[in-house]
Amino acid sequence: MAGSQPEAGSPPGDEGEPSEGPGLVLASASPRRKRLLEERGLRFRVLPADVDETIDLALDAGDASEDLAVRKALAAAERILREGSGDEFLLVLGSDTLVVLGEDGDPDRRFLEKAADETEARAMLEALSGTRHRVVTGVAVVGIDGEDLLGPPRTGHGTTWVTMRPLEAAELDAYVESGEWRGKAGSYAIQETADRCVTELDGAGFDNVVGLPVDLALQLLGLG
Repeated sequence: MAGSQPEAGSPPGDEGEPSEGPGLVLASASPRRKRLLEERGLRFRVLPADVDETIDLALDAGDASEDLAVRKALAAAERILREGSGDEFLLVLGSDTLVVLGEDGDPDRRFLEKAADETEARAMLEALSGTRHRVVTGVAVVGIDGEDLLGPPRTGHGTTWVTMRPLEAAELDAYVESGEWRGKAGSYAIQETADRCVTELDGAGFDNVVGLPVDLALQLLGLG
């Protein structure tokens, strides 16, 4: 959020040597994205981006996720430029995850965002119960060299098809009561206890559902 100070990200001691290269800034407050990058041994600063996260419904899900990721990366980059980055060469990484019911072009397509309360969380989980739905995560990288942005953002996205088994009413009650849904697109966290509700993943994989397709992010950063 605006006004917060960058926070250091440090790689765990037994995960290999940290990657060397240009300075890296993660434009996200997500502890899940932070952890995924740390597990790959990256050193970075955290600078959350405060942006309008309204989804452009005219776009397909992949382009919409990239659009949101670009907004975040650019907002963080512009803040760095306002505050002064000196002559430092930096890469700013933005990401956004969308949970999607329905196909692109289908008038009934729905984006399931972060629930505002328990009632909304339960409604989302009821909608996802027994479905095969998409989790689409967009990634954007913006370069900064001293006082300038470097070219257009580099972007991409990952798509994972998630098969969720039918959920009983008691399971829904217990999950909503747990509060694990808070702050999660689609109101579930596969990296926590919601993995027991998922029977199959196809496509970009587990880390994409958690919130960052790491191999894609490394490729866009020039580290893959």
